[in-house]
Amino acid sequence: MNSDPVTSAPPLFELRGICKSFPGVRALDDVSFEIHSGEVHMLLGENGAGKSTLMKVLCGAYAADAGEFLHRGERVQIRGPADARRYGIAVIFQEFTLVPYLDIAQNIFLGREFKSGVAGLVDARGMHREARRILDQLGLSLDTHTMVADLGVAHQQMVEIAKALSQQARILVLDEPTAALSDRETERLFAMIAGLKADGVAMVYISHRMAEVFQLGDRVTVLRDGRKIATRMPGETAPAELVSLMVGRKVDMSYARAERPAPGERVLDVRNVHTGTGLVDVSLNVHAGEIVGLAGLVGSGRTEVARAVFGADRVDSGTIEVFGQPQRGGPSRARALGVALIPENRKTQGLALIRSVADNLLLAGLRRRFGGWFSPRRGLGLARALIERLRIATPSPLQRAGLLSGGNQQKIVIGKWLNADAKLFLFDEPTRGIDVGAKAEIFALLDQLVRGGAAVLMISSELPEIIAVCDRTYVMREGRVAGELARAQMTEQSILTLGMHDA
Repeated sequence: MNSDPVTSAPPLFELRGICKSFPGVRALDDVSFEIHSGEVHMLLGENGAGKSTLMKVLCGAYAADAGEFLHRGERVQIRGPADARRYGIAVIFQEFTLVPYLDIAQNIFLGREFKSGVAGLVDARGMHREARRILDQLGLSLDTHTMVADLGVAHQQMVEIAKALSQQARILVLDEPTAALSDRETERLFAMIAGLKADGVAMVYISHRMAEVFQLGDRVTVLRDGRKIATRMPGETAPAELVSLMVGRKVDMSYARAERPAPGERVLDVRNVHTGTGLVDVSLNVHAGEIVGLAGLVGSGRTEVARAVFGADRVDSGTIEVFGQPQRGGPSRARALGVALIPENRKTQGLALIRSVADNLLLAGLRRRFGGWFSPRRGLGLARALIERLRIATPSPLQRAGLLSGGNQQKIVIGKWLNADAKLFLFDEPTRGIDVGAKAEIFALLDQLVRGGAAVLMISSELPEIIAVCDRTYVMREGRVAGELARAQMTEQSILTLGMHDA
C-alpha cells in the first residue's frame, strides 16, 4: 500500500474507510478516496474489484456499512441519492437512465419539470429554453424536441451529462464512457471533459483503457478485491505497473499467441447476403480452427452480419450455410446447427439478469444436456464446473446474474454456449467493459476453442486486439465487405484505410 500523492488544495469530497458487504461478498474493505475540483481522477480495477460499488456508495444508491464522508473538510451524511445530489454528485452509468420516448428537454428535467403560471401545467417552453442553454454550454447542436429513442449512444450519453449539469453537478462520475463510442465520438467526449474540467467540475473516470488513463487522468487509484491498493500520478507510473497493481500478478498485455495448426473444414459460408438492416452483397467464410476478425467503424454493419448468421435478422437474398447446412431459420435453428452468439449488449440480449448464474449457464444447453427430464443436482454440477473453468467470481451458482460485475456476466454468456457444445462462436465486442486480466482470460479461451476445432468470428473496435488475435480479418464499410486482410497484412493503418470513407 502507498499513500496518496500530496495535493495543495483540500478535497472537494472525501470518502474515508468505506466498507460494504453483500451476502457472501465483502465488496469494499476500508476504502478511502479523494475527489478534487477541476481534476479527472481515474479509477481502475478488475471487474469485481469494487469500483461500481464505491461509486454507488458515493451517489447514495448503496448505504455504506462503515466509514465517513467529508464535503470540503466537513463531515456529512450520504443516506440516499437526494443527499448526493445536495453535494453536487452525479453518476453516468454504462446503462443510461433516460426515457426513450420523451424528448431531450423532458429527459433533462424529468421529475423537476418547470411549472407554468397555470396550476397543473408544465412550462414546456421554459424547459426547452434552459435545455438549449445547457446543450450550448456543452457544444451540442441537438434539437431539444428530439426523442431520445432517435439518438445514437454517443448523443444519449451527452444528454445524460446535460441532465447531470442541470442539477448543478460539481462531481461527475463517468463509468466506461467510451465503451460504445467511435473514435470521433470519443474525441468529442474528451473535448467536453476538458471544458468541464476548466469550469472546475471534478470527475471520477472508470476505464479499462490504458490510453485514456494517461491522456485524461490527473490521478489514478487502483482497487483490487474491494481494497484500495495504490494511488499514482500518471507521470510517475506506467501501464505495466498499473496492470500489475490491478491483478496482483504480471499480465501479458500483448495477447500474443503461438502459431495454430492449419484451418480445417469450412464452418461458415456467407454468400451475397442482403438484409433490410443494411447489409449489401456480403460474402465471407470461417473455417474450423481459426479466429476471423470483423473490423470496421461503428455502424459499418459488423453486428448486422452476426445477427444475420444467428437468424436474429431476416436475410432478403443470398445464402448462409453452417457446416454445409442452410441457415434459413431463426436463433433456434442456429443453435441446433451449433452456432453461438455472444452479443454486444450482454445485459439485454445475452442474460436473464433476474435468474441465477446456474440458470443462465444451463439455459442454452437444456435440451442437449437433459432431454425431457431436468435434474437440479446434475445441473448444479455442470454449473459449478463451468464457474471453475471460466473463473466466474460468484459466491454461489444460485447468485442472481444481475448482481455480478460486467466481466463475470460476460463469462456467463460464453459459458452457456460452452454448455450447449457450440462449434461456431460469433463474438461481438467480447472485451467491451472488461479489465485487462479478464481480457487475457477471454483470449486464452478463444485460443482453446479453435485449437479444439471450433470456429470464431470476432467483431471488435479494438484494432490491436484484432491484429494480435485473428488469423485474418474482413473489414466492413457501409454494410459491405470492403476487403479481406491476411494475417501478414493486418495493421491498424491497413484496417482503417479499408474501413474509412474517402480513404
